[in-house]
Amino acid sequence: MPTEVEEQTLTLEEVLAGLKEMHRLILWNDDYNTFDHVIHCMMKYLDYTESQAEKIAWKVHNEGKCAVLEGSFTEMEIYRKILQQEGLTVSVD
Repeated sequence: MPTEVEEQTLTLEEVLAGLKEMHRLILWNDDYNTFDHVIHCMMKYLDYTESQAEKIAWKVHNEGKCAVLEGSFTEMEIYRKILQQEGLTVSVD
């Protein structure tokens, strides 16, 4: 009995992005998440202290965005999905 394999097609941009060694998870300012929620998520999912999480929340509020984590593309994608499920606006750079 043959085994079926799902084929995945990637664009050149996706392949090259995967080869880049370090990627950053960017947290963006939005009009609907509270400081408390952002701080809670930074502490719960990224292991920041309360003081560090507060600094991140203020930086995002004042500057519009903040890099909150660096690592492999795969790792950043996992955290992006987790934080998006919490309602945060995040992207991978």
